[in-house]
Amino acid sequence: METSALTPTASTDGSRTSTRTSRSGISSDYNTFLRMLTTQMKNQDPLNPIDSADYAVQLATFSSVEQQTKTNQLIEQMLGAFDILGMSELAGWVGREARAAAPVAFAGTPVTLVPEPDKRADHAVLAVRDAKGVVVAREDVVLTADSHIWNGESATGETLPHGRYTFRLESYAGETLLSEKPVEAFARIQEVRNGPRGTRIILAGGVEIGASEVTALRTGQ
Repeated sequence: METSALTPTASTDGSRTSTRTSRSGISSDYNTFLRMLTTQMKNQDPLNPIDSADYAVQLATFSSVEQQTKTNQLIEQMLGAFDILGMSELAGWVGREARAAAPVAFAGTPVTLVPEPDKRADHAVLAVRDAKGVVVAREDVVLTADSHIWNGESATGETLPHGRYTFRLESYAGETLLSEKPVEAFARIQEVRNGPRGTRIILAGGVEIGASEVTALRTGQ
């Protein structure tokens, strides 16, 4: 089994939108400038024509705007290429297991959890909630263990029905609750897709998370 930790990366959707908006504005200015210059040439006074130096300045401005438009077009093409590259890389995630603090679609197979107890705790308890938020199981967690296997059993030892479950870890010092926080779990990646909210990861059972929420990957079990 191979597990690799990941560092979340910032989405570039905002910068790409800004670039496209900038390009649209520059293109508009470019077309407006061309119409104004043409109109100016058509309607100038033949007895008092515009000085050639003024035309030179305007043409230089025209050239600058045109160059800026082409530069922004090139940047947008490059961003499109980065999108394709990113999807190509993420395609390799499909079939592997992602670790994230997200709901897990339980279908009878044990789930690997990665609890992180408070360092001050002398014992910790895993609280399992169903899709309605009801606590359906509670079990002790070994403080020094790197992972915890949840077998899908209820508080009475019966196998819970298939569905989505979330996990929280309660850390205690004696009877005092020190902290309560989400527990990360491993789930198989079924699909990777791009959309308005950036790159999204579709886990087993249709659970959807952002790519930046994945903290580690491992080969499928």
